[in-house]
Amino acid sequence: MKTTLVSKGESGTVQGTVVDVPQPSASSLQPTQLLIKVHVSGSNPKDWKIPCFVPQLNNTNSGDDVGGTVAAVGSKVSEFRVGDRVSAFHEMTTEHGSFAEYAVVWEHTTFHIPETTSFEEAASIPLAAMTAAVGLFTSLGLPEPWNHDVLTRERSKGGVAVYGAASAVGAYVVKLLRKAEIHPIICVAGNGIDFVEGLIDRSKGDTIIDYRKGGDAIVSGLKSAIPSGQTLRYAYDAVSDHGSYGYLCQVLDTKAPGGAHLTVVLPGKKFEGIPEGVNLTITMVGSVHKPVNRDFGYAWFRLFGQGLKDGWFTPHPHEVVPGGLGGVGEGLSRLQNGKVSAKKMVFRIADTEGVTSSKI
Repeated sequence: MKTTLVSKGESGTVQGTVVDVPQPSASSLQPTQLLIKVHVSGSNPKDWKIPCFVPQLNNTNSGDDVGGTVAAVGSKVSEFRVGDRVSAFHEMTTEHGSFAEYAVVWEHTTFHIPETTSFEEAASIPLAAMTAAVGLFTSLGLPEPWNHDVLTRERSKGGVAVYGAASAVGAYVVKLLRKAEIHPIICVAGNGIDFVEGLIDRSKGDTIIDYRKGGDAIVSGLKSAIPSGQTLRYAYDAVSDHGSYGYLCQVLDTKAPGGAHLTVVLPGKKFEGIPEGVNLTITMVGSVHKPVNRDFGYAWFRLFGQGLKDGWFTPHPHEVVPGGLGGVGEGLSRLQNGKVSAKKMVFRIADTEGVTSSKI
């Protein structure tokens, strides 16, 4: 089968090489694994960052977002059958990722998609949406939609700041906050402001702050958006760079009982200057492939599938990059160079036809 290996080029730019490798067999699956025929692969910033910054993972298939059909199932798989339309989150940094004709995934991070959801849309969901859920409900400890405890919800009355609300992770954060009925949602965005406007509810105090106006405007905008008599205790930083967390720390209520809560999404980065009274967590979406958050991931992936049917949950906007697996390098290069806003780069595997590959 064809797969794309992602590597760091001599100039430091990411590149993709299409090669022929053996196709995983049904007999090689572990009991709760599935073999997926990949129709569309999504992409994420970490798909170029890992090969470029982690030498031992250079020149590997770094894709993890799958939209496709079930080709085979392990001996203990009970929820899926061959031919089912699914979306799945491949376990990061393991073999048989999504930049290939076939991928291997775990049952608990796979979910059914309705006929009304295209494979392109499905491929925009897994990693980013689960990052949003893990960050909100485990890292920040905000109440999930079914938790109506008065004391739990009292703490979030000052709202939640979402820095990078036009990104895939940020947009899913906004959608999940609305599902949980937590307002105001105080968004920080730039080129994607028009997109974010369609996600929020102004009647409930939601608002957007333009980061392009500079740090002082960001801080003053955040302060102005907090409801009268309340303080800001929660912030989700989906950017975690270019000073973003510093602006949030200037507004968070460090004197609140138990302190304020800030979660970021860049593992390995040194977050310096975090004031006393701000509880900093790093949201690790890979935790759903570990015992600590396995059940959480199982439940929320199924909620995403149900939400797609019910209409309260929607995929992120996407752009199909030409060339299928042959376009992976181009798509990731655009991510690396900051040329993507408010949409996902996705790759149709069928478009790979005619792309030259080499055997390894």
